[in-house]
Amino acid sequence: MSEILISKILFTDENFKIAQQIRCQVFVKEQGVDPVLEMDVFDKTASHYLLFSNDVAVGTARWRFTEFGIKLERFAILKEFRGLGYGAQLVSAVLKNISSQEKSIYLNSQVNALNFYQKLGFVSQGSQFEEAGIYHYKMIFKG
Repeated sequence: MSEILISKILFTDENFKIAQQIRCQVFVKEQGVDPVLEMDVFDKTASHYLLFSNDVAVGTARWRFTEFGIKLERFAILKEFRGLGYGAQLVSAVLKNISSQEKSIYLNSQVNALNFYQKLGFVSQGSQFEEAGIYHYKMIFKG
């Protein structure tokens, strides 16, 4: 059985470079997202996380404040570790770490991840839209 550790990391940490590598692998190499769009100005102010399985970094995520509330972003699990429950554990840990429940919590889900987020308490809102060449829906956390 895997030993799971989810750590909050800082933009200035060495571990942030590992988070960037995971994001690059998942979003840039696998999904074809432009690296300029992937590594953005919000990295400096967002709260970042790394998920370790048996001391190997396999996933990352971040959240940040926006004018609409708290936006969860950049959830990425390395391909060989998907389907093992790590994504759900990462979402759960990030939600627990968010201190203010007074603001709306939302994310932009890729179409192929809608069911995943629905199972975790998110509800889609509005019409489908394109972001970074990938179709998404805005999803609100209802718990």
